[in-house]
Amino acid sequence: MLTREHELLKDTVREFAEREVRPPARDLDERQGFNPAIFHRIGSLGLLGVTIPENFGGGDMDILGATLCMEELGRVCASTALSYLAHSILCVHNIHANGNEAQKNKYLPDLCSGKKIGAMAMTEPDHGSDAMGLETKAVLEGNEYYLTGRKMFITNGTDADTIVVYASTGNDRQISSFIVEKKFSGFSVGKKLSKLGMRASPTCELIFDRCRVPKENVLGKLHEGIDQMQRTLNVERITISGISIGIAQAALEDSLDYAKERKQFGKPIGDFQLVQKMLADMYTWLEAARSLTYRAAKAQDAGEGSTSLASACKVYASEIATQACLHAIQILGGYGYCKDYNVERYLRDAKLMEIGAGTSEVQRVLIAKQLLKSNL
Repeated sequence: MLTREHELLKDTVREFAEREVRPPARDLDERQGFNPAIFHRIGSLGLLGVTIPENFGGGDMDILGATLCMEELGRVCASTALSYLAHSILCVHNIHANGNEAQKNKYLPDLCSGKKIGAMAMTEPDHGSDAMGLETKAVLEGNEYYLTGRKMFITNGTDADTIVVYASTGNDRQISSFIVEKKFSGFSVGKKLSKLGMRASPTCELIFDRCRVPKENVLGKLHEGIDQMQRTLNVERITISGISIGIAQAALEDSLDYAKERKQFGKPIGDFQLVQKMLADMYTWLEAARSLTYRAAKAQDAGEGSTSLASACKVYASEIATQACLHAIQILGGYGYCKDYNVERYLRDAKLMEIGAGTSEVQRVLIAKQLLKSNL
C-alpha cells in the first residue's frame, strides 16, 4: 500500500518520535507544558512543511505522507501531533495551497524551518460546528483591513507567530482569510484553556480589537474563504485521522505488552478469551481505520477526494481510537486508570478526535448529504 518513499518517511518519523518526542510526553501532559523546541527539530527533517516544495524548506511529500507523520507522532504524543497538524496543515499547507507567490516567499521559509510557529483561527465562542456563522468582521479602510472579533479553541494560539484567520468580509456567504502576525496592532491572546486531554498542545482564545492587517495579507482572493475552508478541512480530516490511528496503535501495543506479562490465576491474562476478544477487536478496528484513511489520502492526492470519504475516515478512526483506549484501560485494570501507565492519557487525548475538525455528528451529516446527491 505504501511506496518505498512512504515507508522510509514512516520509519524516519518513528525513530525521531521515539528518540525526541516520547521521553517528555508524560511530563508535558501533566503540567500542560509546550515544547516549541521540538518544532525546530522537526523542521530540520523538512517536515514542518511536509506537503510543500523543497524550495520553501518543505518536505515535498503528499497528503498520505503527512498522514503518516501524524500517525507516528500521535503514537507517542498526540499533543505534539495535534500542534504539528495545526502548524503544518492548517497554516503552512493552507498558505501554500491558497496564497500568492509573495505570501509564500514571505511566510513559508520561517514556518518550515521552525523559526516561526503557525496556527489557524476559524472557530468562534458562539460558532463551533456552524463554521459559516462567523461574527468576526474584516472592514477595509484605506490599505488595511481591520479585524474585530474573537476566536476560540485555537491550537497553538498562545505561541503562534503566524495565523490564518477567517473573517466575514460582506454578506453571510462572503468570507475571506487573512494572514495575521502576532505583532499586528489590535491582536492579543486571551485565556489559555485547561483541558481534559491534549494538554501539551496549547489551546486558547484569540482577540481581534480592530486588528490592523495589510491589504496584501488577504490570503488568495477576497471572498474565497469558504472554498479555501472546505478544501483545508478535507485535508485536515484525513491527516487528523492519522493521529487517531497512532493513538489506537499505542493502545494496542501497550495492551499486548501488559497481557503477556500480567499473570492472574497462574497464567498470563492474554490466555483468557475475553482479553483475547478485546485485543482482536482493537487490531481489527485499527487495520480497518488505517486502510480507510490511507485510501482517503491517496484519493486526495490523485485529485479524486471527496468530503464524504474524508469525513468517513475521520469519524471512524476517531471513534475506534476512543474505544481502543477504553479496551486498553479495561485490560490493564486498576493500573490502566493510574497515571503510572500511559493508557489513561491515550483515552483523554483520543476523545478530542471525535470533536475537533468537525464533530462525529457533523461528519455523518456531511456523508449522508453527499450520498443523497450521488447515484450510488
